[in-house]
Amino acid sequence: MILCNNPLPQLAARRFIGVLPRVLALALVSVMCTSVTFADTTIRARDLGIPFRGLPGPLNAITDVAHVEVGHTTLISGDGAVTRGKGPIRTGVTVIHPRGKQSLHGVYAGWFTLNASGEMTGTTWLAERGLIDGPIAITNTHSVGIVRDSLVSWMVDQGWRADWHAPVVAETYDGALNDIDGQHVASEHVYTALASASSGTVIEGAVGGGTGMICNGFKGGIGTASRVFKVKDRSYTLGALVQCNYNWDGDDLRIGGRAVSDQLPIGQHCHVDKKLPRSKEWYPYCKENTDREERTRDGSIIVVLATDAPLLPHQLTRLAKRPSLALGRLGAVSSDGSGDIFVAFSTANSSATDEFEFTVADSYPNNELTHAFRAAIQATEEAIINSMIAAPTMVGIDGLRVQHLPHEKVRSLFGATTPEDQQ
Repeated sequence: MILCNNPLPQLAARRFIGVLPRVLALALVSVMCTSVTFADTTIRARDLGIPFRGLPGPLNAITDVAHVEVGHTTLISGDGAVTRGKGPIRTGVTVIHPRGKQSLHGVYAGWFTLNASGEMTGTTWLAERGLIDGPIAITNTHSVGIVRDSLVSWMVDQGWRADWHAPVVAETYDGALNDIDGQHVASEHVYTALASASSGTVIEGAVGGGTGMICNGFKGGIGTASRVFKVKDRSYTLGALVQCNYNWDGDDLRIGGRAVSDQLPIGQHCHVDKKLPRSKEWYPYCKENTDREERTRDGSIIVVLATDAPLLPHQLTRLAKRPSLALGRLGAVSSDGSGDIFVAFSTANSSATDEFEFTVADSYPNNELTHAFRAAIQATEEAIINSMIAAPTMVGIDGLRVQHLPHEKVRSLFGATTPEDQQ
């Protein structure tokens, strides 16, 4: 995960990327930037006593599905009034390698859109053939093009066996906190995320594509969770990764099966400095009242589901619908301005996705799909809350402040004890 506080390293790397091998260019970006974590990696939703059903995997993350790798590049720099092309910058990119970065095998997949005020590239071709080749990426709305083109370049460099590529890239809008029109995500940032992706613990919160996102009335971003489920004598894992940016005002929020929107300080976004003009008059200056009818429409949510169960494309399409129910559990209505788009893939049948040869694929029994559906709903619900728990308060363009979900208030709602209480 890379934090570039200075645009000069990025510009220098762009110049060198044309004359040096791409690996050296990536090293240049890494050396000239500072590694940081803009997230709380120690506290997760379960630590605050929030009840969840189902059995999580060892990491409670999408990387519990074998071979899945996740990488982030996080860009945070500048403060004050927004200046297009300069900042403040609060954005990034997150990538997922379904079979790991070394694999050249695609995965069976399916997708679904609950509300289509958003973008996920490559889905026309995905729906046609039921496959995803290469990595999946998530970024901000105005950086989809550069991220998509960068994935194409990377796939060509890696030697993916096709004459043309249509990778899957999804987005949510971070323009409340980020100079989104400045389009600060560059090709080298995508390559850094691709190269640094790994299995193991997934950093959550205000990182990668989720850096500038707002979720359920608080700071949001990237979150993940997993579930283990059994079918007859076989055990499978399903993981979810979300980029959460919906329900900015926190209306009707439910957590742990309880209505909490009247018990938590939802939607208290405000501009901290009256000397700074507001380029978007969606939120007031702090300590002022505002008419909520003047606020912007909501953002969006992207959900990526991974499983090692041998689901075929038509089954994965059915699976991809289930995050809708997780959103409902949390009080969402999928508002008219929200882009709620989901994709699901299976890492099974690695030798069966070769489009040049006759192959044989394992098939999961349709009558047992409820187990996978339940796992998807449970993992998505927890991943969304984890994204909120991990994200700290952030001040972005024009001094807009978005508060973090207050841990102690949540802890008190669900009666959890702190480690000090247990001593």
